[in-house]
Amino acid sequence: MLSYALRTLTRMALTFFAIVTIVFFATRLSGDAIDYVVGEGITSEDRALLIEYYDLDKPLFSQYLAFLHAFTDGQFGLSFIERRPVSEIVVERLWPSAQLLLPAMALTLLVSIPLGIAAAIWRKSWVGSAVMAVAFLGYAVPNFVLAIVMMLVFSYWLNWLPVVGNGTALHFIMPTVAMAGVLIAALTRFTRNAMLDVLGQDFMRTARAKGLPEARVIVKHGLRNAGITILSVIGLQVAGLAAAGSVVIESIFAWPGIGDLLVSSALRRDYPVLQFGVLTVALAVIVINAAVDLAYAWADPRLRHTVKA
Repeated sequence: MLSYALRTLTRMALTFFAIVTIVFFATRLSGDAIDYVVGEGITSEDRALLIEYYDLDKPLFSQYLAFLHAFTDGQFGLSFIERRPVSEIVVERLWPSAQLLLPAMALTLLVSIPLGIAAAIWRKSWVGSAVMAVAFLGYAVPNFVLAIVMMLVFSYWLNWLPVVGNGTALHFIMPTVAMAGVLIAALTRFTRNAMLDVLGQDFMRTARAKGLPEARVIVKHGLRNAGITILSVIGLQVAGLAAAGSVVIESIFAWPGIGDLLVSSALRRDYPVLQFGVLTVALAVIVINAAVDLAYAWADPRLRHTVKA
């Protein structure tokens, strides 16, 4: 298990270094940041001074080495727009993003797993059909469409919920539901399929033959074995939310998180903020995937024995 963990950490490091390199060169393709920072009317002398100040006059490889060196000072450079350390700007946006991500995942787990179990148990009745119909419909509706529809209904027509910001508990309702909508539909389907795979297994019939209550058979024996598949799906969903799922929702609701910061820094060509913001998201995705791999190896006895061998 230790060697498997070391291999996972090595893959994490190599992947992160590759992403660092790609992010640096990709941001340089978005255009000249000086044109956006200073606008029109600047003299050629002042423009040359700004280019020299931001080290944009150096060769691209020298800028890349300076970008790597910025990882050692803890500030990761200065923002072109706000003239503040990039680390301060990004750290200010981490908690608002976490405030949106955690409730969305909690809502997904609380709703999708019971629905998936119900759809598997009553698969031949109208209950299972209704659950799967709602799941397919939810999976077909993108989160930004759901967000806009909710804004029209609950904010514009009914005037029940606020739209912009995260000032009160009511501000969390629509963004959380919009982020969790597609996830609930997807995880419900995966939970149902995973439960169907184990409901007919011999150990389930043995548990029933021992006289165990049906609820205990379903939860302790069925869900526990199906949970290995469900765990990998949850990990992918969390990684997807951290990578891109929150960007659209945060932009729609003007939520002051990492997603909104990435959009604004890309539009303003604020290279340092954009680079560090993307790397923060990439690191979160890498860590989540690595944690899921380790948890999967620990939860699945077959994989655990293979790893030990």
